[in-house]
Amino acid sequence: MIKKALLIAALSAAVVSGVTQASAVRDYISIVGSSTVYPFATVVAEKFGKTTRFKTPKVESTGSGGGLKLFCAGVGVGHPDITNTSRRIKKSEQELCAKNGVRDIIEVKIGYDGIVLGQSKAIKQLELTRKDIFLALAKQVPDKDGKLIDNPNVTWKDANPVLPAIRIEVLGPPPTSGTRDAFVELAMEGGAKKFDDLKRLRGSTDQAEIKALMAKLGIPESAFNQKGKKVFKAVAHGIREDGAFIEAGENDNLIVQKLEAKLDSVGIFGFSFLDQNADKIQGAMVDGQAPTFDAIADGAYPVSRPLYFYVKKAHVGAVPGIREYLAEFTSDKADGEEGYLSDKGLIPMPEAERARFRQVATELTPMSAL
Repeated sequence: MIKKALLIAALSAAVVSGVTQASAVRDYISIVGSSTVYPFATVVAEKFGKTTRFKTPKVESTGSGGGLKLFCAGVGVGHPDITNTSRRIKKSEQELCAKNGVRDIIEVKIGYDGIVLGQSKAIKQLELTRKDIFLALAKQVPDKDGKLIDNPNVTWKDANPVLPAIRIEVLGPPPTSGTRDAFVELAMEGGAKKFDDLKRLRGSTDQAEIKALMAKLGIPESAFNQKGKKVFKAVAHGIREDGAFIEAGENDNLIVQKLEAKLDSVGIFGFSFLDQNADKIQGAMVDGQAPTFDAIADGAYPVSRPLYFYVKKAHVGAVPGIREYLAEFTSDKADGEEGYLSDKGLIPMPEAERARFRQVATELTPMSAL
């Protein structure tokens, strides 16, 4: 009798579980991720909801790193279907996805974006180099003898005598942001490489030379057994924490509002936000190039990066509308040269590249392991 009772209880639990599973169906697409891609994804989602039989997807701005963490947490309706990123997924993130059963990830590049150092239009436009940016924002910089010291620069003029004597105050994204990742890689690394010893340290594979360079730079002996490139990145990616750089969160619109209120501040965000607020803010020149649509498209503007989104193939068919949403986003009317996303500031890819990723989205081709 006891065995029979246990069997009945087990069967009852199974039935309840089955009902729960059957009812746990989401009838809309869940999208998380990059604040830079957010306005583009929102426009596509709204058009998709108005022109198809599917519900408007829910799009949340969590930052690239935060979005990938949510995306990689698992498969099922309790997890996002798509995550937007302003950088490519990292190998470690791909491995986290696989560990949690998230496999067959579809990678779709949607276009390009420039990273802007924005200012109020009420003040004179800054004309910076990547070296200036590094000297203004790096946690440690070389002194006159070439040794790394805590950044002493208080004003832009301290970083470069030709710049104005305005206090350095830069509002930027947190470490979880793809914009932050791209900024330190493109702008900060670009500036650090202007110093010969740091540049040599990055490229050297000779351990004796690496040790000599580290000693010259004043890097502790405990780091001597590390690769030169790794030490270079630690220096180039180190952002000062003394108030000159202020983490302003993932809300780029908030940064724009602060630039209007505090005229001497500089903000770091994607080109689309400059484009949408061109009546209020301007972008600083970087290495002689203004952040314009054409300069980003042809690669002349040095601080630009590709934008992506990632899709769980396992959710296609289980959540209605994913295949159709991909078709909308990768259509010429959306991400083409004359598409509605270019009106929002997205820099379109060349036609051959657009066609390749359109095919990936249509055929739901999973990306390879990094």
